[in-house]
Order: sequence, then structure tokens, then C-alpha cells
Amino acid sequence: MSAHILIVEDDAAILELIATTLARSGYRIIRASTAEAAHAILRDVVPDLVLTDWSLPGQSGLSLVRTLRADHHTRQLPIIMVTARSGEQDTIAGLEGGADDYIVKPFSPREMLARVYAVLRRRAPHMTSDAIVVGQLRIDPTTHSVVATDREIALSATEFRLLHFLVAQPNRIYSRAQLLDKVWKINSYLDERTVDAYIGRLRNALGAVGYDRNIETVRGLGYRFNVSDMPGVGAADMVGASV
Repeated sequence: MSAHILIVEDDAAILELIATTLARSGYRIIRASTAEAAHAILRDVVPDLVLTDWSLPGQSGLSLVRTLRADHHTRQLPIIMVTARSGEQDTIAGLEGGADDYIVKPFSPREMLARVYAVLRRRAPHMTSDAIVVGQLRIDPTTHSVVATDREIALSATEFRLLHFLVAQPNRIYSRAQLLDKVWKINSYLDERTVDAYIGRLRNALGAVGYDRNIETVRGLGYRFNVSDMPGVGAADMVGASV
């Protein structure tokens, strides 16, 4: 799956350089030249990462980061600041304000790509090309394959995205609305019962290999992929193997 990245940058040349570099690496780009424009976009689209300048007209990039962290809809968004402010106190302020990483201009395209991938791998592992292995279950987004106990499981594209998302963040509970945001990339255009239907399909597909029980319904909250009772699986057993 290609991650959607929202770039907030008022310098048109720098915006195009960043956008072109990321697009060539397979990322899907959304552009905004001000924090206010970014807020308008975020009302309709939930990106997988926000990359923002500090010195923006109107609301600053740092203020944007703090605002996003204070809103429960965007609190978990991975955010990278890209700025000419190179002082130690600036870096500290950016990171303490909620940024996951801080890139100082000028920077090399390779450095930016490495930092973007590192933040996505840490904060949104379902958006990287890494295969996930837990117990005897292996999910590979590159080949779009799911193998459990040496048996390949046939899934539709949406079923694959849903399973990949849940397994990439084990034991974490997601509401139906959150799953619509993260997996379907929409907020209110589908009935939340759509999630229930796809969860049912996933359980049916995984039932033959005994992993249906790991997709748990948490009453009043949502769903999670529980690895706690999987034999021999602990935190260190969640493996992301670069492919």
C-alpha cells in the first residue's frame, strides 16, 4: 500500500522538490501551502504522514503540529518537521511540540526518504513494504500474500488491508470509525456496519488455520488482533522483515 503524505510548505520550489522525490518512491502526495489549507484538507482526508515546514504564513508549522496533537482525530498522525531552523532549542521545541522527527534544510533527498520510511515503520508499520511475521502467520504487502501454518489464505484487497492494519499494531483496539479512516480512507461515507461485515469475512478466511479467534471484538470499543495467547509470541516476536 502506498502511503498518503500531506506536505505543508509555502515555498513552491521546495514543495515541488519534496513532492517529486516522494512520488518517485511510490508515495501519494497531497499539497498545502498554509496550515489553514492543511486543516481544510484534513477535514476530508486522513493522510498517513504529515510533513510540514515551521515558517508558514499565518499559523506556524509548530502551531499546526501542536493543534494536530491536541485533536483526537489526528493525535496519532506521524509528523515530520522540515525547516531551516537549525538551533538546538528549535529542534527541542519541534520534538516536544509533537513532531516525530525534525529535518533541517538543506537536506539530501536520500536523507528525507530514509527519515520518512523510518517514521512510517515506527508509527505506521502497515504503510511500509515490510513483511510482518507473528507466530506462524506471515503477511507480505509486496506480494499481497497471507500465509499461515504453510497454507496461503486468499483475501480480497480490502480484507488484506484490514488484516495487515490490525496485525501491524497487535493488541491495540480500533473503533469502527477509526478502521474506516485508516483502512478505507474515508470518514463518514460508509456505514460502520461495513467494518463488521469485513471482520466476519476475515474470520471465515482465517478459521481454517485457527487464527479467527485472534480477531477479537471488544464490546463497546471495536476490534483488535490479539497476540497475547498465541503460543511462543511476545513483543520481540513481532518481526518486520524488509523485502
